[in-house]
Amino acid sequence: MHDKPRIKENGNPFGAHRVIDPKGVLPQPALKLDNGVEYIYDNEILVDVHTLNIDSASFTQIREAAGRDEKIITDTILRIVAEKGKMQNPVTGSGGMFIGTVAAIGPKLEGKTDLKPGDKIASLVSLSLTPLNIEKILGIKKGTEQVHVKAKAILFESGIYAKIPKDLPETLALAVLDVAGAPAQTAKLVSPGQTVAILGAAGKSGVLCSYEAARRAGVGGKVIGIEYSARAVEKIKEYGFCAEAVQANATDALDCHAKVSALTGGRMADVVINCVNIPNTEMASIMLCRKEGTVYFFSMATSFTKSALGAEGVGKDVTMIIGNGYTRGHADTAINILRESREIRAAYEKMYA
Repeated sequence: MHDKPRIKENGNPFGAHRVIDPKGVLPQPALKLDNGVEYIYDNEILVDVHTLNIDSASFTQIREAAGRDEKIITDTILRIVAEKGKMQNPVTGSGGMFIGTVAAIGPKLEGKTDLKPGDKIASLVSLSLTPLNIEKILGIKKGTEQVHVKAKAILFESGIYAKIPKDLPETLALAVLDVAGAPAQTAKLVSPGQTVAILGAAGKSGVLCSYEAARRAGVGGKVIGIEYSARAVEKIKEYGFCAEAVQANATDALDCHAKVSALTGGRMADVVINCVNIPNTEMASIMLCRKEGTVYFFSMATSFTKSALGAEGVGKDVTMIIGNGYTRGHADTAINILRESREIRAAYEKMYA
């Protein structure tokens, strides 16, 4: 049994009441949040957290800086949360998400939420704005960004979440919901007959985008998957969602441009989707796009400055979209891909379930 937390009144719907420094900003750009969990405000949800899914760009940066040493990785995560009251990588600025069990619901939310204590949920808002209090890190799931913890977190009144589907293992649901915005945005951006280029097409978000792009582009369209390693290119071919699989370095814009130009007769792609989790891939994305086409930067390693000034520098009139992790119905879109595609379900289960 949980001790009921004390209730504080007049919580701000967007969580501004949890901001310690600097006052007057919202939780995401804040330097430090109040992550106290012995109380909740009247419009908050307290969650017992089981697993954190650290954002891919963030986890990659922490892992490489730690020399892949798990103890240093966990110490880094604990230090960040202790300093900030939330899991927000100071280098990438990004966070991730969690799964957990609802522990308590503020009285102002009664009747306004479909949740009750004991429900298992995945947060659909970033850890970079979520008050988080880690008691202990239990371990990291090998080959993934999933960190098993004993912790508590706060969801604000404006926060979004998804109940864990009963037909999926929790860690599998967490993995796909972490990148739910990518395939859902792809569904909105891709039209029948279009050519789509996907950087990082064999990765966790890239394969979902490849599936959705192929479905939306249809038989008259073409999806070009791009990956760095020969093994990842083979994975693109094994999945079978991309008409073409290209081996190229996404930080080498000229090489990417030459290879996609050869495949499209110089026309390039109508839509370019960047799912790569390392910096300096902005120019490849921009140069793969045709005039007045669309570039969707899902990667949290993207630099707005490099994108804007880089496009100007090569005279590219393209629409560039920031990878908003939320679009209406994104959780359902992502979960349904796992239900529809045996190939993706099997690949995700092998790594995450």
